[in-house]
Order: sequence, then structure tokens, then C-alpha cells
Amino acid sequence: MKRIINTILVVATLSSAAFTLNSCQDALDIKQPGELQENELYTSVANLNEVLNGSIYAQLDPIEEIYFTAVFTDEVKPGSGSGGQEYSLHRHFLDAASPVVTGGTVNSVASDGIWLNNYKVINRVNRLLEGAKKVTPANADEQKAYNEILAQARAIRAYCYVQLEAYFSADMKNPNELGVILLKDVPATDAKLPRSKNQDVYDFINADLDYARGILEYSSTAGGRYATDKGFVNAVTARFNLYRGNTVLAKQYANEVISNSGLKLTIADPSKPAGDNAPEIGSKEWNAAFYGIASSFNPYRNLWNDSARGEVIFSLNRLPLGAGGTIGSRWNTNQSNIDGTPMWFWGRNLYNLFQNIPGDIRKYAYVDPTSAPKANYASATAGTTREDALVIDKYPGKTNTPTRNDVKVFRLSEMYFIVAEAEVAAGNLSAAHDLIQKVREARNYLGAAVTPTYTGAQFAYADILKERRIELALEGHRYVDLKRLAVLANVEMDRNPTDDIIPVKNLPNGDYRYTLPIPIKETSANPNALQNDKY
Repeated sequence: MKRIINTILVVATLSSAAFTLNSCQDALDIKQPGELQENELYTSVANLNEVLNGSIYAQLDPIEEIYFTAVFTDEVKPGSGSGGQEYSLHRHFLDAASPVVTGGTVNSVASDGIWLNNYKVINRVNRLLEGAKKVTPANADEQKAYNEILAQARAIRAYCYVQLEAYFSADMKNPNELGVILLKDVPATDAKLPRSKNQDVYDFINADLDYARGILEYSSTAGGRYATDKGFVNAVTARFNLYRGNTVLAKQYANEVISNSGLKLTIADPSKPAGDNAPEIGSKEWNAAFYGIASSFNPYRNLWNDSARGEVIFSLNRLPLGAGGTIGSRWNTNQSNIDGTPMWFWGRNLYNLFQNIPGDIRKYAYVDPTSAPKANYASATAGTTREDALVIDKYPGKTNTPTRNDVKVFRLSEMYFIVAEAEVAAGNLSAAHDLIQKVREARNYLGAAVTPTYTGAQFAYADILKERRIELALEGHRYVDLKRLAVLANVEMDRNPTDDIIPVKNLPNGDYRYTLPIPIKETSANPNALQNDKY
């Protein structure tokens, strides 16, 4: 029987970690603090690759960040099939024991929480890197594979630290602000590590990214979207530097991806099937051709049903019976239509944004045609949200697996937004305008995209934030975007009065809840892990 390696890191907190290895018939336990059973696990380059794919990639999953962001901000509202899941989170009740932070049941699904999930990946990377020291490649081909495995692992570790910093550091632009716990190697199981300053974490992130960048290349194949290639490394670097306020480097690395990845913005055309008698957009016949799970005639829709790579830089592959969460089931219980028991609908104001743009393909690609918008929503009050059925269809599923889609971690449109934001910071408003216009043109099948002239930095930031809100909806960006950009743009969280069954509230800019609390499981067992303010 072929040996299948599946490493499982069981962690209640970083200070009480244990490591087990399961195979077909055996189980190995760590016998002493920090001890690694590398003699039986890390024996060859092939073993390292199995651990990378079966343990690290399998654990890597930003679904909790995506779900938290959607529910906590202004992306979604309670759906007709909701049983009350995360209503308290939707109403901004957030503390150190909240399941999305510390682990528990989230949306009726067992969750590690944002903190633990990322540290599980980091810990597994550290164990692989330590075990790799015992492996000697047998030839040049093995040496190349060995180097690439380590580079991929370190790039993934850098990504996880960027995620943790974005959610748990109060101010990424301040190098002396408290960041997260810096786990550099395999820790002793009784370790009680303090939080590090941002700059110390940033130095570690940069070292990983520089190492990976020196080894990995761009992948031009369709399957390349599932590997951490140089495109992934540079995309992480661009996002990381944007968050920390180094817009010069953010622009440099985002442009690297735009220029060298071989990817192009996915276009909205063709807007109709081929043929002289193509059905009208929105008709029953057009819907049948556009919304097919297996494939569509429309390139942008095919990006979301995973039948084409499109502009995806990096996705987490979600096979029908494979590892990883089912992202579409966070919004729709069974399938992405009105009969699929929708737990969350699109937030009304976000829905209005893409519905009111003539020729914008996203009004179709994001919304299922069985939706039942309420005609007089503008005069409606709290309590009518379920009557305004705006069914989310951005994650329609794949063939025979409704709601299960690849998780798009980086797309080319984000790189355009990063460069645009950097251009505003440098005072190049016309350059920023042109970049946003390019994205809007790609999404418009009528050639009717319009970007107003940027007359000042505040207006430019507001327009970029608006386009990010539409294009990157339900991809885990809105919470961090409001945290870092809303003040500069002079905008706030933007819920519609109908977005809840009680009076709707928007979180004000600068609120302490724009930084997550350190989980209570961590602080209770590790007194050196200082809690964020006001929690």
C-alpha cells in the first residue's frame, strides 16, 4: 500500500502545540518539546514534496478571512435560509472568544479561526524546513526540486504572516507597533513567545520572499495557478508593501506581475453565445448558456466556475473530494440559487453598485438569475432584508459539486489597483485614473466604462476603494481596505438600512474593532502574548 503522509498539527494555542503524523497504519508523536521525528518522515525529496502538498497546501485556506470580512463589513446581509448564524458578528459583537478569531463553529462548520489556521501553516512550514536539513538530493534534478519545495514553503509562510499582520496588528504602517508572534522554527511545546514588533516580522517576511523569488519562475501553464510560482511571490510582496505603506515597492512588484506573469485582465466579451440568433442578455436562453457550471461562453464567468484560469495568479485547488473548505456554502447551503437555502444575500448597496453600471458583466456573474430584488427597497426599513433576495453566485461550484470552487487568492485586477493606489500616493492622478479605467473596460461588454477625472487624492482614493469593493467582493479585502484606506478616501462602511432585521449600524472609521483581538486561548495560556487595546 502506498504510504500517504498526512501531518496534523493539533494546537489549542501556540504555547501548547503537539505534532502528530498519521500514515496508513502508524502514528508518531513528539516525545520531547520541539523534537521532530525527521528520521521517519523527512527521508527524501519525494517525502518533502508529499508534506508540502498534503500538509501545507491542504491547510492553507483564507476562507475564514473571506467569510469574516463579508459578514462584518457591508458585503452581505442575512438570507432567506439563515438560521441566525453569525448575526452577532454581523452586528459587530467581536471579542477574544469569537469563533472566527479563536476557533469553534463558524457558519455551522468547525473552524480553527484566523489566528490558529495561519499558525498551523507556519508551524508545518517550519517543520518541513527543519526536516529538509536531513535530506541530501541525489542528483541535479532532485536538487532543483528540493530548492523549489523550500522556496514554495517559505513563500507560503510569508503570505500567512502578511495575513496575520493585516488582521492582528493595529497599524501596519508603524514599524514599532506590536505585530504578531514570530515563529521562526520548530518551537518547544512549552514555549511562551511574545508578540514581535512589526519591523521584526517584516524582516522575516522579506527574507522568505527574497529567498523564494531567487528560485521560483513564472508558470505560464493553466495548472500554474495552483502553485506558488514567482507570480505568487511578487503578488504577496506587492500586497504586503501596500499594507505597510511602502507604495514604491508595492508598485514595483505589482508591475512585475502585470508585465511578466503572462496574464491579461479577463474580458467581459463575448456577451452573447456565437451565432446569428444569439439570445438577448438576461433571457432564459441566455441564462442557460451563461450560468452553466461546467463552462460558459463568457470568459469572466469561466474564471468563477473554474473552467478557465483567466487572470488568476494563484488559486487554492478545490477538487470535488479533496481537502479545503467549500467556499460557496458560506453563502448558500446547497446551491447558488433561491432554492439553495441562501444563508446570506448580497448587501443591497454593494448590489446597487454593480447593477447600476451599464454593460458591467459582474451584475450577471455575481448574481443568480433566480434572485428576487424588492422593487421598493429604497423606502423599506429594517426587517425586510429577506424579502430582497439577492442571491450570491460568485462561487457557483464546479461540475457535480455545487458551491465548491477554487479559492482565488491573487488576481491580476488587484495588481492594477495596487499600482493605481501607489500612483495616487506619488501624486500621479492621471496614471491612477487610467489603471482603474483599464479594469472597468475589461469588465464592460458595451464599451461603456467610465472613470471620472481624478481631481484630488481623496477623490482618487475613494474611486479606487469603490472599484476594489465591487471587483474584489467576497474575496477577503473589504475589512482591511476600510481599515487602511477609508480615512484617506473620506468614506465609511456602507450598509443599506435593509441589511439586517434590526436597525443597521456601520462601524465608524478608526474603531478598535478594525483590528482583531488576540484569541483568548492564546492569551490565557501565554501571558507574553499581549492583547490588543480595548479587548
